[in-house]
Amino acid sequence: MSYSILNTYDNYIDANLHMMQLQEEGINCWLKDENTVTIDPLLTNAIGGIKLMVHETQKDRATDLLRTIVNKAKENRACPYCGSLNVEYIFSNRKTSNWFSAIFTYLLGGYALASEKMYHCFDCEKEFAEVKEVVIPTKEGSADAL
Repeated sequence: MSYSILNTYDNYIDANLHMMQLQEEGINCWLKDENTVTIDPLLTNAIGGIKLMVHETQKDRATDLLRTIVNKAKENRACPYCGSLNVEYIFSNRKTSNWFSAIFTYLLGGYALASEKMYHCFDCEKEFAEVKEVVIPTKEGSADAL
């Protein structure tokens, strides 16, 4: 049986969610290097993260399904400043306190971590901790929040 990498992840939560969603659709897949990254997150970049492996015969269908899953998730995230859906969850190192923390931990012999995860809007270039709730109007004229 031949498997290939469909996607890579830096945390086990997203990896497991996507794997379970694909398995619910009948896709034969599994996670490679999940235990290593979960036990020692500092090795994530060295080994290439957690890899979602998919059987070769189902790769095209799995790619389409994963694209649909990711696009649905993006539809629920809107920028609170401009309302754009062009938002991603990223590592940010713009806060001064992050740099002071990194220098301090480096000097004390620890691991320097100078970033935190937050949302970034690629349209207005602002960063924020929480996304705006997207409201979709229904046929009756009322609005349902996602």
